[in-house]
Amino acid sequence: MLKYIGKRLIYILITLFVIVTATFFLMQAAPGGPFSGEKKLPAEIEANLNEHYGLDKPLFVQYVSYLGSVATLDFGPSFKYKGQTVNDLISSGFPVSFTLGIEAILLALAFGVLFGVLAALYHNKWQDYTIAILTIFGISVPSFILAALLQYVFASEASIIAIFPVAGWESWASTVLPSIALSFMPMAFIARLARSSMLEVLNSDYIRTARAKGLTKSAVTIKHAIRNALLPVITYMGPMAASVLTGSFVVEKIFGIPGLGSHFVTSITNRDYTVIMGVTVFYSIILLISILVVDVLYGIIDPRIKLTKAKKGV
Repeated sequence: MLKYIGKRLIYILITLFVIVTATFFLMQAAPGGPFSGEKKLPAEIEANLNEHYGLDKPLFVQYVSYLGSVATLDFGPSFKYKGQTVNDLISSGFPVSFTLGIEAILLALAFGVLFGVLAALYHNKWQDYTIAILTIFGISVPSFILAALLQYVFASEASIIAIFPVAGWESWASTVLPSIALSFMPMAFIARLARSSMLEVLNSDYIRTARAKGLTKSAVTIKHAIRNALLPVITYMGPMAASVLTGSFVVEKIFGIPGLGSHFVTSITNRDYTVIMGVTVFYSIILLISILVVDVLYGIIDPRIKLTKAKKGV
């Protein structure tokens, strides 16, 4: 397993190199510049700014310098936030997005697995059909539409059940509506994955054997079926967790949450290229680490996967 993790870490470094390179040159190819705007700066001021930030140097020199900075996890200064670096913005925004993301992940995982298992146990019954309608709604309705709907029903002054803040980041109550909006689509995907996997597991031979031995339905479901049915869910959890933890750009903007997603949206509007590149690289790091954790969890949940890799020398 240690050898396998070592190989994956090497692949992660190679992937990050490609991502950093692609992000850097895409930003350079984008029209305009970090100091372009509706109000054009005098040529002398713009030249001084370019010199101050090293933007007047040859492209290859900028690229090598940026690679060196990223290697030390230094994403450079922000062009628009005065006196702040990209690391400062990530340090202030990521804990907020992380807190919100953890709540959304727990909600999505708990209710997604629950609904998926119930739908499989009551296959082709009203419970299954009700959950199917709910998951279709969750997948088809964008998170920003759901966010606005939740604000109208549970936070607006016109509602009779306005029990949560409309926006802001002041207390636990401020996290409820955005975490629900973030979790609804992942929950729907997890429910569908869990349902399909449970149906396949429940029809397997070892489940029939367990039932033939006289085990109760709850014992068969909890001790044997759910554990093996979770593998597809864990596969989805890796990239989903990375996306949710780093912040949903639109949802954070709607609820006025000062998370990483909000900084990213603002940086795009302001052409703050270092923030765009830094957040993109940071997101990629979280994503790649999440996928690695998922692969390690495979071996914990299903020992057969670990044995197979050991025989292959991985």
